[in-house]
Amino acid sequence: MIQEKSVRPIGEQREAPIDVRILSATHKNLADLVAVTKFREDLFYRINVIELRVPALRERADDIPDLADAILRRLSRRLGMDAPALTPEALDLLRNFSFPGNVRELENVLERALALCNKGRIDVSDLQLRAVPRADTAAPPTPESIAQMRAVNAPDQPAAPGTLARAPLGDQLEDVERAAIVKALEQARYNKTAAAKALGMTFRALRYRIKKLGIE
Repeated sequence: MIQEKSVRPIGEQREAPIDVRILSATHKNLADLVAVTKFREDLFYRINVIELRVPALRERADDIPDLADAILRRLSRRLGMDAPALTPEALDLLRNFSFPGNVRELENVLERALALCNKGRIDVSDLQLRAVPRADTAAPPTPESIAQMRAVNAPDQPAAPGTLARAPLGDQLEDVERAAIVKALEQARYNKTAAAKALGMTFRALRYRIKKLGIE
Protein backbone atom coordinates (compact mmCIF):
# COMPACT_ATOMS: atom_id res chain seq x y z
CA MET A 1 0.00 0.00 0.00
CA ILE A 2 2.75 2.45 0.93
CA GLN A 3 4.83 1.78 -2.17
CA GLU A 4 2.12 1.38 -4.82
CA LYS A 5 -0.41 3.75 -3.20
CA SER A 6 -3.26 1.41 -3.98
CA VAL A 7 -5.34 -1.24 -2.25
CA ARG A 8 -7.48 -4.12 -3.44
CA PRO A 9 -10.85 -4.25 -1.65
CA ILE A 10 -12.03 -7.68 -0.51
CA GLY A 11 -13.80 -9.44 -3.36
CA GLU A 12 -12.49 -7.08 -6.02
CA GLN A 13 -10.10 -8.00 -8.82
CA ARG A 14 -8.76 -4.52 -9.42
CA GLU A 15 -6.77 -2.28 -7.18
CA ALA A 16 -8.11 1.13 -6.20
CA PRO A 17 -5.73 4.11 -5.94
CA ILE A 18 -5.51 5.86 -2.57
CA ASP A 19 -4.14 9.22 -1.52
CA VAL A 20 -3.12 9.09 2.12
CA ARG A 21 -0.41 10.47 4.37
CA ILE A 22 0.97 8.24 7.09
CA LEU A 23 2.02 9.67 10.44
CA SER A 24 3.90 7.26 12.68
CA ALA A 25 5.61 7.68 16.02
CA THR A 26 8.12 5.69 18.02
CA HIS A 27 10.32 6.08 21.06
CA LYS A 28 13.03 3.88 19.54
CA ASN A 29 15.86 4.71 17.16
CA LEU A 30 14.74 2.92 14.01
CA ALA A 31 18.00 3.61 12.19
CA ASP A 32 19.86 1.69 14.89
CA LEU A 33 17.34 -1.14 14.65
CA VAL A 34 17.81 -1.28 10.90
CA ALA A 35 21.56 -1.55 11.41
CA VAL A 36 21.12 -4.64 13.58
CA THR A 37 18.40 -6.09 11.29
CA LYS A 38 15.62 -5.70 13.85
CA PHE A 39 13.57 -3.38 11.61
CA ARG A 40 12.96 -3.75 7.90
CA GLU A 41 15.19 -1.41 5.93
CA ASP A 42 12.74 -1.04 3.02
CA LEU A 43 9.91 -0.10 5.38
CA PHE A 44 12.15 2.36 7.20
CA TYR A 45 12.92 4.32 4.04
CA ARG A 46 9.29 4.27 2.93
CA ILE A 47 7.97 5.82 6.12
CA ASN A 48 10.94 8.00 7.04
CA VAL A 49 10.36 10.76 4.49
CA ILE A 50 10.13 13.67 6.94
CA GLU A 51 11.42 13.10 10.44
CA LEU A 52 10.34 15.29 13.34
CA ARG A 53 11.88 14.86 16.76
CA VAL A 54 9.54 15.66 19.62
CA PRO A 55 11.55 16.29 22.81
CA ALA A 56 10.63 14.25 25.85
CA LEU A 57 8.63 16.09 28.50
CA ARG A 58 11.64 16.07 30.83
CA GLU A 59 13.47 18.15 28.21
CA ARG A 60 10.79 20.84 28.14
CA ALA A 61 9.87 21.34 31.77
CA ASP A 62 8.82 24.93 31.04
CA ASP A 63 5.84 23.52 29.11
CA ILE A 64 4.52 21.60 32.12
CA PRO A 65 2.51 24.47 33.71
CA ASP A 66 0.60 25.14 30.48
CA LEU A 67 0.14 21.45 29.74
CA ALA A 68 -1.07 20.74 33.27
CA ASP A 69 -3.52 23.63 33.12
CA ALA A 70 -4.94 22.46 29.77
CA ILE A 71 -5.22 18.84 30.96
CA LEU A 72 -6.94 19.80 34.22
CA ARG A 73 -9.42 22.01 32.38
CA ARG A 74 -10.26 19.23 29.94
CA LEU A 75 -10.65 16.57 32.65
CA SER A 76 -12.71 18.88 34.85
CA ARG A 77 -14.97 19.87 31.98
CA ARG A 78 -15.64 16.20 31.27
CA LEU A 79 -16.56 15.66 34.93
CA GLY A 80 -18.68 18.80 35.15
CA MET A 81 -16.58 20.46 37.83
CA ASP A 82 -14.37 23.50 38.21
CA ALA A 83 -10.71 22.93 37.42
CA PRO A 84 -8.61 22.86 40.60
CA ALA A 85 -5.42 24.89 40.88
CA LEU A 86 -1.99 23.39 41.45
CA THR A 87 -0.25 24.71 44.53
CA PRO A 88 3.21 26.24 43.90
CA GLU A 89 4.81 23.25 45.67
CA ALA A 90 2.91 20.74 43.52
CA LEU A 91 3.77 22.60 40.34
CA ASP A 92 7.41 22.78 41.40
CA LEU A 93 7.47 19.02 41.96
CA LEU A 94 5.94 18.37 38.53
CA ARG A 95 8.51 20.60 36.86
CA ASN A 96 11.30 18.62 38.49
CA PHE A 97 9.88 15.18 37.76
CA SER A 98 11.41 12.94 35.07
CA PHE A 99 8.11 11.73 33.52
CA PRO A 100 9.32 8.49 31.89
CA GLY A 101 5.84 8.21 30.35
CA ASN A 102 5.91 11.74 28.93
CA VAL A 103 2.62 13.66 28.51
CA ARG A 104 0.54 10.52 28.92
CA GLU A 105 1.99 10.00 32.39
CA LEU A 106 1.39 13.66 33.26
CA GLU A 107 -2.26 13.23 32.33
CA ASN A 108 -2.51 10.07 34.42
CA VAL A 109 -0.97 11.82 37.44
CA LEU A 110 -3.34 14.77 37.12
CA GLU A 111 -6.42 12.59 36.65
CA ARG A 112 -5.62 10.77 39.88
CA ALA A 113 -4.86 14.04 41.68
CA LEU A 114 -8.19 15.42 40.49
CA ALA A 115 -9.97 12.63 42.34
CA LEU A 116 -7.90 13.00 45.51
CA CYS A 117 -7.67 16.76 45.88
CA ASN A 118 -9.69 18.86 48.33
CA LYS A 119 -10.98 22.42 48.37
CA GLY A 120 -10.32 23.11 44.73
CA ARG A 121 -6.54 22.74 44.82
CA ILE A 122 -4.01 20.01 44.10
CA ASP A 123 -1.17 19.68 46.59
CA VAL A 124 1.99 17.55 46.59
CA SER A 125 0.26 14.74 48.51
CA ASP A 126 -2.38 14.46 45.77
CA LEU A 127 0.13 13.81 43.00
CA GLN A 128 1.32 10.38 44.18
CA LEU A 129 4.37 10.50 41.88
CA ARG A 130 5.89 7.14 41.06
CA ALA A 131 9.56 7.84 40.35
CA VAL A 132 12.53 9.93 41.37
CA PRO A 133 12.21 13.63 40.43
CA ARG A 134 14.49 15.22 37.86
CA ALA A 135 18.04 15.84 39.00
CA ASP A 136 19.13 18.05 36.11
CA THR A 137 17.07 21.18 36.64
CA ALA A 138 18.11 24.49 38.12
CA ALA A 139 15.07 24.76 40.41
CA PRO A 140 14.89 21.68 42.68
CA PRO A 141 11.79 20.95 44.77
CA THR A 142 11.55 22.70 48.10
CA PRO A 143 12.50 20.78 51.27
CA GLU A 144 8.84 20.87 52.29
CA SER A 145 7.66 19.28 49.03
CA ILE A 146 10.34 16.58 49.24
CA ALA A 147 9.32 15.78 52.80
CA GLN A 148 5.69 15.54 51.78
CA MET A 149 6.54 13.25 48.89
CA ARG A 150 8.48 10.97 51.22
CA ALA A 151 5.57 10.82 53.65
CA VAL A 152 3.07 9.98 50.92
CA ASN A 153 5.15 7.39 49.11
CA ALA A 154 6.51 5.54 52.12
CA PRO A 155 4.36 6.22 55.20
CA ASP A 156 5.73 3.18 57.07
CA GLN A 157 9.31 3.29 55.78
CA PRO A 158 11.08 6.60 56.47
CA ALA A 159 13.54 7.57 53.76
CA ALA A 160 17.23 7.57 54.59
CA PRO A 161 18.82 11.01 54.93
CA GLY A 162 19.59 12.58 51.58
CA THR A 163 17.44 10.13 49.59
CA LEU A 164 13.90 10.05 48.26
CA ALA A 165 11.64 7.19 49.18
CA ARG A 166 10.72 4.79 46.42
CA ALA A 167 7.22 5.59 45.23
CA PRO A 168 4.58 2.90 44.77
CA LEU A 169 3.77 1.89 41.21
CA GLY A 170 0.74 1.04 39.11
CA ASP A 171 -1.82 -0.87 41.08
CA GLN A 172 -0.48 0.40 44.40
CA LEU A 173 -1.36 3.96 43.44
CA GLU A 174 -4.88 2.95 42.52
CA ASP A 175 -5.12 1.07 45.82
CA VAL A 176 -4.35 4.31 47.68
CA GLU A 177 -7.08 6.14 45.78
CA ARG A 178 -9.52 3.26 46.18
CA ALA A 179 -8.89 3.08 49.93
CA ALA A 180 -9.53 6.82 50.32
CA ILE A 181 -12.84 6.59 48.48
CA VAL A 182 -13.97 3.45 50.32
CA LYS A 183 -13.13 5.05 53.66
CA ALA A 184 -15.14 8.15 52.78
CA LEU A 185 -18.08 5.99 51.68
CA GLU A 186 -17.99 3.99 54.89
CA GLN A 187 -17.83 7.11 57.02
CA ALA A 188 -20.78 8.55 55.09
CA ARG A 189 -22.68 5.25 55.38
CA TYR A 190 -22.43 4.89 51.61
CA ASN A 191 -24.14 8.19 50.95
CA LYS A 192 -22.29 9.18 47.78
CA THR A 193 -23.30 12.83 48.03
CA ALA A 194 -21.87 13.10 51.54
CA ALA A 195 -18.77 11.10 50.58
CA ALA A 196 -18.14 13.35 47.59
CA LYS A 197 -18.38 16.41 49.83
CA ALA A 198 -15.93 14.89 52.32
CA LEU A 199 -13.49 14.14 49.50
CA GLY A 200 -13.83 17.66 48.11
CA MET A 201 -15.18 16.59 44.72
CA THR A 202 -18.48 16.67 42.89
CA PHE A 203 -20.93 13.78 43.00
CA ARG A 204 -20.33 13.23 39.30
CA ALA A 205 -16.57 13.07 39.79
CA LEU A 206 -16.94 10.56 42.62
CA ARG A 207 -19.26 8.40 40.54
CA TYR A 208 -16.70 8.42 37.72
CA ARG A 209 -13.86 7.36 40.03
CA ILE A 210 -15.99 4.62 41.63
CA LYS A 211 -16.75 3.19 38.21
CA LYS A 212 -13.15 3.44 37.00
CA LEU A 213 -11.71 1.82 40.11
CA GLY A 214 -14.33 -0.93 40.18
CA ILE A 215 -15.63 -0.09 43.64
CA GLU A 216 -18.87 -1.94 44.39
